[in-house]
Amino acid sequence: MPESDKAEFTLAAELGQLLLDKSWTVSTAESCTGGLIAAALTEVAGSSGWFHQGVVSYANEAKMGLLDVTQHALMQHGAVSAEVVQEMAMGCRQKSGADIAVAVSGIAGPGGGTADKPVGTVWIGWAFGMAEVESSGYLFKGDRSAVRQAAMIEALRGTIQRVKSA
Repeated sequence: MPESDKAEFTLAAELGQLLLDKSWTVSTAESCTGGLIAAALTEVAGSSGWFHQGVVSYANEAKMGLLDVTQHALMQHGAVSAEVVQEMAMGCRQKSGADIAVAVSGIAGPGGGTADKPVGTVWIGWAFGMAEVESSGYLFKGDRSAVRQAAMIEALRGTIQRVKSA
């Protein structure tokens, strides 16, 4: 098993145990990661006890239709923004009924970057509790695969951190 696969499996298993301990569930809303987070979570035996659902919402229309992201947020801030991943996370949590939701949107490349949002720009958002929503921005290096992998790992790490502190 490659090192990155071991890391993601270890993180997914840790998250699963934390969720079990709290009797919580998690759902995912993914754009640039295209389901990598959900795939990592479901690699863990017994994940049906704490993984609720995953939504891959690549197109803006899917973000609006499946996750209740507002057209205003998309037009004002763009799909790769704190505002949009926060709306993705909140919509995912509310629609799925999960205790915590993680959302990812970014520019994995090789094209699509701008001066303000270069290739490797990724935003990750988390919704949990009654209405708590947080997000963090990242600039990952490497090719498309490396950016997507790094985003998935950071999403798992951030979810673990938030479950531990809740």
